[in-house]
Amino acid sequence: MNSKKNESEIKVVPAPVFNKWGFHSGIRTLVLTLVIVVAAIVISILLWITLKPSSLGAGFASGNGRIEATEIDAATKLAGRIEEIMVDEGDFVTVGQVLARMDTRILEAELAQAKAQVRQAENAQRTATSTVGLRESEKITADAVVKQRQAKLTAAESHFKRSEKLVKEAVVSEQQFDDDRATMLSAQAALAAARSQVFSAQAGIEVAKSQVTEAESAIEAAKAAVARIAADIDDSLLKAPRNGRVQYRVAQVAEVLPSGGKVLNMFDLSDVYMTFFLPASQAGRVELGQEVRLVIDAVPQYVIPAKVTYVASVAQFQIF
Repeated sequence: MNSKKNESEIKVVPAPVFNKWGFHSGIRTLVLTLVIVVAAIVISILLWITLKPSSLGAGFASGNGRIEATEIDAATKLAGRIEEIMVDEGDFVTVGQVLARMDTRILEAELAQAKAQVRQAENAQRTATSTVGLRESEKITADAVVKQRQAKLTAAESHFKRSEKLVKEAVVSEQQFDDDRATMLSAQAALAAARSQVFSAQAGIEVAKSQVTEAESAIEAAKAAVARIAADIDDSLLKAPRNGRVQYRVAQVAEVLPSGGKVLNMFDLSDVYMTFFLPASQAGRVELGQEVRLVIDAVPQYVIPAKVTYVASVAQFQIF
């Protein structure tokens, strides 16, 4: 039999060790570690503040500025009422895209009237052209009558000359002589009348030709009116002049706007520029056309290539 079988089992746990301040030795080690870490952080911050460069360097400049894009207003050419707006604020649009449409009912009525005036002027031109042909025919007839009257006058003058000789010789009577002279004078009057008809026919031709010219001018004016009104109707469709984004809807559907009234405001995202301000010591080193690189605080990971397009000749403001 084992003599220790009935003895009780006892476990002994070492008592914690305390220093003279009453701290456990493990806690003391942790506190010392934290103090060392904090001291290292503080020393690092002080060294960074002390040793950091006071400027960006000779090739760098820092200043305030703003990024802008070219703004474009979609405005009406003529006064009128907005019929429809096809885009909303924030929409991206492409060049030539229809943004809004104005009411064109009055313009369409004016266009129909102008087209009717074109047809009317064309009819007047055809009538005047026919009149020219008629007057030319009348002149041809008048020319023929003149020749006929000239021939009769020539024959009458020959009879009169013979009668004049024969009456002196008492071969013909005085009555015959008087009759021959009357016939000659009558032929002369008829020739003069025929020539007057020729002049009248020629004047009629000139008048008819002027009517043709007037009708042609009326046609051109009416066609110009048609083209103008058609252009106004086309301009009533407000189209995007560039690719961009709609920023504001300045007016609403059914509003009546004057000529030049703004409907939409948009900006061209392909034409972006930045205006910034530099101290005089740095601004004097910037030249027109110079290539630069921009780093913006909002997105410092991107380096944006740019070119200087404007340098002010005077200071914009002073900082006191």
